[in-house]
Amino acid sequence: FGPLTPTPHFPGIAQRPDSLSLAVAKPDLWTSSGDGEVKLRMGESGFASETPLTVDQMFKTAVERFGSYTALGWKEGEQTKTINYQEYYQACHTAAKSFLKLGLERYHGVGILGFNSAEWFISDIAAILAGGFAVGIYTTNSPDACQYVAENCKANIIVVENHKQLQKILQVNKLPHLKAIIQYKDALKEKRPNLYTWAEFMELGRDEPDTKLDDIIAIQKPNQCCTLIYTSGTTGQPKGVMLSHDNLTWTAFAVGRYVRLAEATKSQEIVVSYLPLSHIAAQMVDIWVTMKVGGATYFAQPDALKGSLVNTMREVRPTAFMGVPRVWEKMQEKMKSVGAKSSTVRRKVAVWAKGVGLQTNLSKMNQTPMNYRLAKKLVFKKVRKALGLDRCTKCYTGAAPITKDTLEFFLSLDIPVYELYGMSESTGPHTISLPDAFRLTSVGKLIPGCETKINNPDEEGNGEICFWGRHVFMGYLNQADKTEDALDAEGWLHSGDLGKHDDNGFLFITGRIKELIITAGGENIPPVPIEDAVKEAVPLVSNAMLIGDKRKFLAMLLTIKCQVNGDTGAPEDELMPEAIELCRKLGSNATRVSEIAGGRDPVIHAAIQEGINRVNEKATSNAQRIQKWTILNQDFSIPGGELGPTMKLKRPVVMKMYKEQVENFYKEVVTPSTPDNSMPPK
Repeated sequence: FGPLTPTPHFPGIAQRPDSLSLAVAKPDLWTSSGDGEVKLRMGESGFASETPLTVDQMFKTAVERFGSYTALGWKEGEQTKTINYQEYYQACHTAAKSFLKLGLERYHGVGILGFNSAEWFISDIAAILAGGFAVGIYTTNSPDACQYVAENCKANIIVVENHKQLQKILQVNKLPHLKAIIQYKDALKEKRPNLYTWAEFMELGRDEPDTKLDDIIAIQKPNQCCTLIYTSGTTGQPKGVMLSHDNLTWTAFAVGRYVRLAEATKSQEIVVSYLPLSHIAAQMVDIWVTMKVGGATYFAQPDALKGSLVNTMREVRPTAFMGVPRVWEKMQEKMKSVGAKSSTVRRKVAVWAKGVGLQTNLSKMNQTPMNYRLAKKLVFKKVRKALGLDRCTKCYTGAAPITKDTLEFFLSLDIPVYELYGMSESTGPHTISLPDAFRLTSVGKLIPGCETKINNPDEEGNGEICFWGRHVFMGYLNQADKTEDALDAEGWLHSGDLGKHDDNGFLFITGRIKELIITAGGENIPPVPIEDAVKEAVPLVSNAMLIGDKRKFLAMLLTIKCQVNGDTGAPEDELMPEAIELCRKLGSNATRVSEIAGGRDPVIHAAIQEGINRVNEKATSNAQRIQKWTILNQDFSIPGGELGPTMKLKRPVVMKMYKEQVENFYKEVVTPSTPDNSMPPK
C-alpha cells in the first residue's frame, strides 16, 4: 500500500485494501469537514473505472445529448407545463447567479423545505453550481428540527414552498448565517426584508454576468461535497451525510446502466416524483439517474400520498416507478377493497388469473402457458392500466422492509416489484433486483463496481453487511467520531444491517443489529420476520411491533387496518372496507377500531389469537413465541410520530408512546408458586 500517485485532476485514487492486509487506508478516504476532499475508490476496470464527473459536467453532457427533450413536467390547473433540458440548465444557471447575488458562500447550505417541484430541483442544482450545499429538509419537520438542520449546514438561504413552511423558519430566531428566504408557491401573505417570491428571485441573477459563476464551477472537483442528506435517525439528532459530486454522478451512471434504462435518443424513460426529496432515494431516481439518461420527471400533487398519486400515474404512465413498501401496501389494500365490492363473476376471474400469474412468475417457465396469455388479456392489462402502470417495466421498492405477502400479491397481477437496498451513506442503492436476477424476499445483487463484505458471519452466514465502492459517502458533517463509527479503518461502510448471501450471490436482509431483540434469556431475535408472519396470518392487522428486549418473553403491539384522513394522513376510527369484510366473514359486526381495540370484540380477539397460534407453531424455538398481545386504539402514522418520513417504524418512539401497554404485558401475575408455573401466563 505504498504512496499513491495521483492522476492529474483527481487528488489520489484509492485501491480497496484487501480485508486481510494490515495496511490501514489513510484517513483521506473520509472527511468530516465541509470543505474537505476525499480519495475516490476507483477501480482498474469496469464500472468502477469510469471517469469522475462534477454535477455540472454531467448536466452539460445531458444538455448536449438531450437538449430538446422534455426534462420536467407539472400541472398548473388543468394544463401540463414542461421544460426541456436546454431550458432546465438555463434555469439552474440563472438561479445559481441569484444565489450568489444573495450572498451564498462556498460550502454553505441552501435549505429546501417543500413538496417536490421544478423549483425544488432547480434550487438543488443551482446551490451545487454556485458552490454551496444542496440541503433537503423534511416537510414534516418541526420548527426546532428545521433550525437544527439550517444551523448545522450554515444555511445562507432557505427555499420554502408556501406560507405554512415559511412560518417554521420565521419562528426560529437563531440563524446567524441566514441571508434570504425564497417562497416558490402561492403569493406572499406579508412583505418582509430578504423574503422573495420565486419570480423575484429568478430576476436577481438574470442580467448578472456569468464570469463569477463560471469561475466557481471551473474549480469544483468530483471529490468535493455538494449535497447533504440528513438521516432521519430513529435516535438523537439527524446526521448530515456528505455526498460528493462523484457520489451522485457515478451512482447515477452505475444505476442507469445496471437496470438498463433507455437513453432518451432511443426511447425516453418517464418517472413520477412524489417521495420526499430530502431522502436520497427520491433524489437519486428523480433528479440524477433521470438526468443521466435524458428521462422526463413529472411532479405529482402535494397530496399524492393521501390518494391523488394514482391520478397522476394514470395521466403520466411512467416507465419506471419507485415506491416505498407502504405505497405498495396501500395500492394492495385499495385493490382488495375494490375487489371486495366487485361482482362474483369478475371476482372469480380475477382470483383465477392471479393464481395463474403467481405460478407463471414464480417458475418463470421458458414457454408461456396458454392460460397465462389469456389471463394477461382478461385481467392483468386492466389492472396495470387502472394503476397507471401499463407502460411501467421497472417497479421498485426500497427504504424499508416489504412483506412477502405484498410482493406475491403484485406478482400474481403480473407486476413484479423489484426490491433494492442501500442507505443515505451509500448515495442510495447498493444492491438491486433485476428481471433476470430476481428472488422473492431478496434485495437483489450488487451494483457492478461495488463490493459487499459480510462481517463476522455466524454458522448460518449471517453477519453485518459492509459496503465498498464509489457510492460510499464522504463522512458526516462536523462529526468525525460518528464518521469513524460508520467507516472502519479500511474504509468499509458498516450498515448496521444483518444479512447473508445465498449460493447465487443474492443478498437477503435478516434484520437490523440495533433492532435485534435480546431476551432476558440471551436469545437473539430479529423482529421483522415474526411481525411479517403475523401480518400474513391475520390480514386485519395493519402494523405489528414485537417487544421483548431484556424481557422474559415476547409480546406484540398490533394495529388494525383503518381509513386514513385524506388531509392530515392521520388514522381514523372507521375500518377499511376490506377489514369490514373480514370481520363479517368471522361473524363480527365491527365497523370501527374502537369496537375491537383492547379485546372488546371476543370474535375478533379469538381469530387473532388463532392466527398468532399458527405463527407460534412455526417458531424456531420456545423463546420466539408470542406470549401476549394487544390491539392499540389507533394505527401507526407519520403525523402520529410512530412512522418516519419513509414509513419506517420508529421502534424507540413506539416504546415510549405505548409504555403503559408494554409494562402491562410484564406485570407479575401472582400465582401459587408451583414448579410447573415457570412459564409466563398465556
